[in-house]
Amino acid sequence: MSKFKKKGLGKGLSALFGDTSLESPNNNDKPEKNLSQKNCQIGDLNRNPYQPRIKFDEEKIIELSNSIKQNGLIQPIAVRTDKMDPGKFQIVAGERRWLAAQRAGLHEVPVVVLELDDNEALEVAIVENIQRENLNSVEEAKGYERLHKEFGYDHEKIAKFISKSRSHVSNTLRLLTLPKDVISMLEEGLLTAGQARPLIGMPQASEIAEDIVKKRLTSRQVESLSKNKKKPFKLDKQIDSNIEEVQNLIESNLGLKVNIINRKNNSGRIVVEYKNIDQFELVSKLLRQR
Repeated sequence: MSKFKKKGLGKGLSALFGDTSLESPNNNDKPEKNLSQKNCQIGDLNRNPYQPRIKFDEEKIIELSNSIKQNGLIQPIAVRTDKMDPGKFQIVAGERRWLAAQRAGLHEVPVVVLELDDNEALEVAIVENIQRENLNSVEEAKGYERLHKEFGYDHEKIAKFISKSRSHVSNTLRLLTLPKDVISMLEEGLLTAGQARPLIGMPQASEIAEDIVKKRLTSRQVESLSKNKKKPFKLDKQIDSNIEEVQNLIESNLGLKVNIINRKNNSGRIVVEYKNIDQFELVSKLLRQR
């Protein structure tokens, strides 16, 4: 399998970006031959279809680009021959550096050429991302899912491969069973994995997730709220029927979600939710009218 596994893999990655000699796949003391290093035209590099990272932080790319302008690209980009595009190379690790180098106006970049199959290319891409710039929990889960579905890895094998517990792998993968809108909240950083995990399998997961964000509940508070899943989850006290009627009428007229919070002394607030600039303009216009 991969020559970068366990003692091979973790150490192999450090070799990619530091010492260029690798351990033997048989874990003996005899080093492998040096990796092939060269300069390559930036246009001769193609993105990696096995890249687990979906979104790159734009600010960090700009920061890295400015650093490259000042100091050049110090760490080489790990690549392999692109079998689908003869004469070009496919990025295995270092796509963020490649994007930043383009921003910096570089025409050539240093690369280290590896001989990797598809399994090994995905392995290195996942580990390089996890070790160097943390994936969000959804990207991490999707990376594990690809190892499982496309390459037949079970949870135990993934756990050994990334040096994490089997329960961590299983819990991370379970996040993908959440509703799509909750997964989006995770991807956008509105929810943490700790906040979202107790919602797995709950019928009101989307509603609860919105409430977590609004009330800024901690992971511990979410866990305590969801301990007994057999009981219906109530976000607020039972709404007065008269208030509910008015709330429904306003929602019907506006076409927007409305929440009326009425206290015992009849003070309270009316919350109108909008999801885009057009809805905001509608509410704003209505409130400005005399």
